[in-house]
Amino acid sequence: MRGKVILEPNPANHCFGCGGANQSGMKLTFELDQDARRATGKFVLGSRYGGGAGFVHGGVIAILLDEAMGKISKLSEERAVTAELNIEYRKPVPVDAEIVVSGWQEEEKGHHRFRIAEIHDGQGNLLARGRGRFVVVGQPVVASAL
Repeated sequence: MRGKVILEPNPANHCFGCGGANQSGMKLTFELDQDARRATGKFVLGSRYGGGAGFVHGGVIAILLDEAMGKISKLSEERAVTAELNIEYRKPVPVDAEIVVSGWQEEEKGHHRFRIAEIHDGQGNLLARGRGRFVVVGQPVVASAL
């Protein structure tokens, strides 16, 4: 597995963040860089995801960070679920400007995957950071299902 792969919303998946079958969902698309071992998405969320004063709701920020970290499982074709998620809200995330969300794996211990994701604005300023512990479950994902 080398290069970059676009992870578009799966039309059969009901996931709120990345599924294509959830009419109310965000339908997030990420790019998976297999060489850099990172998942990255660029988004302008809009007022629909606002919390107040023109900024993104904190829960939506958590979704973005969780989705970026979750996409890292595609690199090893395994299924892993979020067991812990800690978020550091550094600066308000604007609803009307492009943001960049990226995630990567920091460490692996047995069935545990320790991952980090960050949200930056267009100037590269860090707006939010998430640290997550994911636990591998079930059988490996079939490559054709990616």
